Order: sequence, then C-alpha cells, then structure tokens
Amino acid sequence: MITFPNAKINLGLNITEKRPDGYHNLETIFYPIPLEDALEVCTSYKGEGKYSLTQSGLPIEGDIEKNLVVKAYKLLQDEGCDLPPVNIYLHKHIPSGSGLGGGSADAAFMLKLLNGTYNLHLTEERLEKYAACLGADCAFFIRNRPTYAEGIGNIFSPVELSLANWQLVLVKPAVFVSTRDAFARIRPQHPIHNLKDIIQLPIEKWKDYMVNDFEESVFPQFPIIGDIKAELYRMGAVYASMSGSGSSVYGLFAPGAFLPDEDFSTGSQMFRLTLK
Repeated sequence: MITFPNAKINLGLNITEKRPDGYHNLETIFYPIPLEDALEVCTSYKGEGKYSLTQSGLPIEGDIEKNLVVKAYKLLQDEGCDLPPVNIYLHKHIPSGSGLGGGSADAAFMLKLLNGTYNLHLTEERLEKYAACLGADCAFFIRNRPTYAEGIGNIFSPVELSLANWQLVLVKPAVFVSTRDAFARIRPQHPIHNLKDIIQLPIEKWKDYMVNDFEESVFPQFPIIGDIKAELYRMGAVYASMSGSGSSVYGLFAPGAFLPDEDFSTGSQMFRLTLK
C-alpha cells in the first residue's frame, strides 16, 4: 500500500524557557501543507531479512538504519506487533533540513501505514505514543490537523483554524541551519501575546503580533533567509515567516492573489501550493 506523508509549517514559534534537562519549552502552531513525499510498503516474500529500503527523489544522508521509516518499523516490532518482512519505498519531495517536518511525517505515516496494512488495530492514542518515541513533533502527523504545541513540541491541543484556499509560496534556500546551533543562540522569553489569541485575528494582522523567535538568531548568520522573507512581503504576502528553525521561508497569499514568477537565490527550491 502507498501513502503520501505531507509537510507542515510553523505559525509562530516562541521559545519560552530553557529546561533543567537542557531542552527548551516552546509554543507554536503546526499547520499541515500539501507538499508530500511518497511512501509504499509491500510484503517481502523472498525471506531475505526483515526489511529493505529503496530511496529516490531528493537525497537522504546517513545510514539506512537511522532512517525514521526504518525506526518506525523496528519500533512496532520491538513492541510485539506481528509484522512480516517488508520492502519499503520512499520517494523524497519534501526538502530535508528545512523546518518542514518531512522526516517526522515519514515516520508517523509509516506507523499508520503498517497499522492499516497489517491490521494491527492500534488506536490513534497508541500511535501518537509510539510516534513521540521517534521525535517530538512526529506525533502531530498522526492526526495531521492544525495543532497548538507546547512543552518541547510534544504536548498537543487542537485549534480551530482553516487556511483553506489560501496560497502558500514556500522557498528553501541552498543553506543548512543547524537546529542545535539555532537553539544555542536563542534567548528564551515569554511572549506578550498568546498564539491561540493571535490566530483569531484577521490574517492581515498576524505580521504585527506573530513571530518566530529563531529568526533573530538565524537571520544574522544566514542573511539570505531574511532577504527571502522580505522578498515575499514585496511580492504581496499577507504574512511571511521562517518555518521551525529554518531554513525554509513561506509567504501566505490571499485566495486568488496574483503570484509573480520570481526567481530567488541560485539553488533555491520554490513551491507554490494551495492550502486545504
């Protein structure tokens, strides 16, 4: 069977405090977007090992054993789920290292795909617990709907928010932002305005109240990311922001708005999407 893991953007991201365990508490809103990978799982009848992974599309660095779809398969096995040997096919379209949650989405959709394909009868609550073992934001993709996240990005509550028919221009420049370095340079602070309140305002007002705290530390290191945000506003975006700790930047454009065919920096990837 085949499924299509989708990306997410962060609407606002406030780093509120550093925890005694070295992690940071934050608040953000995850919103799913229709930029997708493709993931297929087939039962292997050759009896050669427990799994194989074939990758295509955008390159994925690192050992196959560390790929999150493999970790998801092995996690369910370790939890006693009856899974046969499988052949896994993963086509990457979501850029890596972009703050879009592509790897986390692949992991969560792998859990859901195995659950449905092999009749494991795992509830959404159980799937969320397993997903959380694979990464703080992985559990978001189990229900895959607009969500307010707290803690280290792993405490969820639903929010009433629809950006249906709004247009999204997403730009991923050819730079890599280290999440570790981004956190190291951050200055935690409690926001004046709560994100749940901000999203109730007209979207045209978001730029006056909603921020991504990482921009303050990332833009000086990578001016091109700040330049892209400014360019999106020049193009007519109603709201623009870096997603997560970067390096992708998105702009929200009103339904039916004219989107100029702009060129960004050499090597940048650009996507035009209509939100659901």
